[in-house]
This record gives sequence, structure tokens and C-alpha cells, in this order.
Amino acid sequence: MEVRPSLKKIPQRMCVSCRVRRNKADLTRVVLMPDGLVSIDSTGKKPGRGAYVCKNKDCLTQAIKAHRFDRGLKTEISSEVIEALLLEANLYIDNTDTRQEEE
Repeated sequence: MEVRPSLKKIPQRMCVSCRVRRNKADLTRVVLMPDGLVSIDSTGKKPGRGAYVCKNKDCLTQAIKAHRFDRGLKTEISSEVIEALLLEANLYIDNTDTRQEEE
């Protein structure tokens, strides 16, 4: 009997903005929590409905402009939350850019 090494599947998700499938780790998850709050999920493990977007500012701004998060999360997102997402995303994207430059 031949034993095959098990290959682990890498989860794939689609960006709500550019509609390209990428590895889950290469995308940023925006989550609608059960209590109604919307935030960026850097761990990918927060409970709630999630929408994924590429880790670049162009995809994020395009998704906000076209109301893609509203459709993906099936709720209307207020302008205050969008501003907070942009600030939080800028910090998160800047941190990942610095880590990639160090490697």
C-alpha cells in the first residue's frame, strides 16, 4: 500500500473590487460583526460576515467608491466607518509594506 503525502489546500478568496481570486493570506478581510460593527480583521478569525479586498490602496478605494462592501456585507456602511476603515487600512498596509521591505 502506497502512502501519499497529504497536501494542504490553501484557501482562496475573491477580492470584492477587482474580482481576482487570491490566497486568503494575501487579502484583507473587512468583517461585519454580529453586533453590527464593521472593522478590519487582521487575523481572519473574527466572527461575522466578511468581505475580502486586495492589500493595495487602489482596490480599497475602488471598492469603497463602488459600494462593494455594502453589497458584500449586505448592509449600508456609514461614512464615519469608511473613514475609519481607510485610516486603519493605511496603517495596516503601511505595516505590511515595511515588513515586505525588510525581507
